[in-house]
Amino acid sequence: MSEWTDAIVGERMTVDNQFTDRVAASRFSSQEWGLIMTAAEFEIEDADDPEAARIVADTSSLPAIMPELENVRSQVAAMGGAPSQGSGGGGSGGGLLDSIKGALGLGGSDADGPSDEELDAAERLVQEYADELQAHLEDKGRWEQVRVAYQE
Repeated sequence: MSEWTDAIVGERMTVDNQFTDRVAASRFSSQEWGLIMTAAEFEIEDADDPEAARIVADTSSLPAIMPELENVRSQVAAMGGAPSQGSGGGGSGGGLLDSIKGALGLGGSDADGPSDEELDAAERLVQEYADELQAHLEDKGRWEQVRVAYQE
């Protein structure tokens, strides 16, 4: 199935660039987003039905990499920068002091690793990316070609 994704590398790069604002507004830094995307795969659900076909994110590998997000945050904090929490960071803490506390194991509820809320946020953002990718392919007139290629 990787042939269909290989055929849209250019479109993925375009969507990546367009999606940076959404990532910046999320709770994840660009480094964290890059890690999340390494664990995400994309499939076309109902590929045989032109009306119902859509790109969906397979996020089944995300739980395995979520603890690594804490390591990314700790590295950013150790280099003197606070991880980007975006507008979604709100009352959940964040910032340099909380990152240092987390790195030292003093972070309270995050001491056991990323929360289910964080996993849910990552899954939602990856699906938003998939939706954006499909919309881009449709706008460029490539969606039908990609959908058919997925079935082969």
